[in-house]
Amino acid sequence: MYRSAYLPPRLHPATLRLVEHVPPELFGEDYLYFYEGVLTDELSDTQAERTWRLLGLEAGMEVLDVPCGHGRIANRLAARGARVTGLDADGVFLERARADAAERGLDVEYLQGDMRTLPWEARFDLVLNWFTSFGYFDDTENRAWLREAGKVLREGGRLVLDVHNRDAFARNLLPATTSERGDDLVVDRHRFDLMTGRAETDRLLVRDGNVRSVRFSVRFFTFTELRDWLLEAGFSTVEVSGHEGEPLDLQVRRMLVVATR
Repeated sequence: MYRSAYLPPRLHPATLRLVEHVPPELFGEDYLYFYEGVLTDELSDTQAERTWRLLGLEAGMEVLDVPCGHGRIANRLAARGARVTGLDADGVFLERARADAAERGLDVEYLQGDMRTLPWEARFDLVLNWFTSFGYFDDTENRAWLREAGKVLREGGRLVLDVHNRDAFARNLLPATTSERGDDLVVDRHRFDLMTGRAETDRLLVRDGNVRSVRFSVRFFTFTELRDWLLEAGFSTVEVSGHEGEPLDLQVRRMLVVATR
């Protein structure tokens, strides 16, 4: 059973580790275990179809999915004819992505590595950064990654960022959320720092009788702020819509930001 609810636990500071970048506990096998009830095949099919349609993708285009996670979008774009490369730091994700690609009879190149250092230049027509995968680093490194993404794009290539709309996010933020599977549990206690634009989370994870905790933060953006960052990073134009292609407003919780090289 999966459900979300208010549940603001009080975690003792000594049980938490403040992490500067992406803690490995956030992703990998535990992530797949707790969120496979949310990241369904139906959702992934819908998101891949929408991405293909809204961006006007065509068979033969070179696409980099970074970080690619367990390949749920990358493999579906490859099935439509894109030439897809996926890069992720997590070996568990990549193992799942490769297995899924093999089962579908797809040729997708999956590489393990740090997204901050992309080993290509002017190769891709599209760089896809999906499902709030941007913003885990400090501002200097976040800005540097935008330049890194631009480096691997061909002239006229596009970077697509799927991120929260900060204005809507801040208005709708819950103090805590939970995800449950049987007797196992993830509790996230949230706060948003308006001075830094970062959502900070204390996560308590209970699985198979083991309890772990971690603290992490993610930088969120208004469109105007992210647009200015992208222009400063060398992109020529920046556009935005909601996930359905609708105009951005305070009710739209997620943005598709498309920056052209």
